[in-house]
Amino acid sequence: MSHEQRTAGHGPHGRSDAPGTDPISGWVRGGVAFAGVLMLCSGVLAVLQGIAAVVGDDVYGKVGNYVYRIDLTGWGWIHIVLGLAVAVTGAGVLKGAAWARYAGILLVSLSVILQFLFLPYAPFWSVIVIAIDLFVIWALTSYRIARTP
Repeated sequence: MSHEQRTAGHGPHGRSDAPGTDPISGWVRGGVAFAGVLMLCSGVLAVLQGIAAVVGDDVYGKVGNYVYRIDLTGWGWIHIVLGLAVAVTGAGVLKGAAWARYAGILLVSLSVILQFLFLPYAPFWSVIVIAIDLFVIWALTSYRIARTP
């Protein structure tokens, strides 16, 4: 039996290359589910961060001459609105809605920009949220709908 006959129908590691069997898809599906949970948590935390900025202006340090200076109350409302949108979209991602993946990519990209601009107020937290948001973007863009044979 030739090598071609022995390996016919098998992938590079001896696995079947049948349609719908993607060894990475399990990881990606798990990553999307985790991204949905992260979006829910991140959205709720952004709302709480926004409330802290709106209610108590002494929670965050005052910034000197920062180019992107916005009133802290303005930042708070931006965090509240975007946080609510991210949390709702995260719930949609967990339910498997296709619109939620696309909306999630857009909203989480806005969150990265927002956290970058918010760096002077909460640098450590902003860097953590940016890292989480980048993972979420990766997970949502890596997801592929399985093709039927």
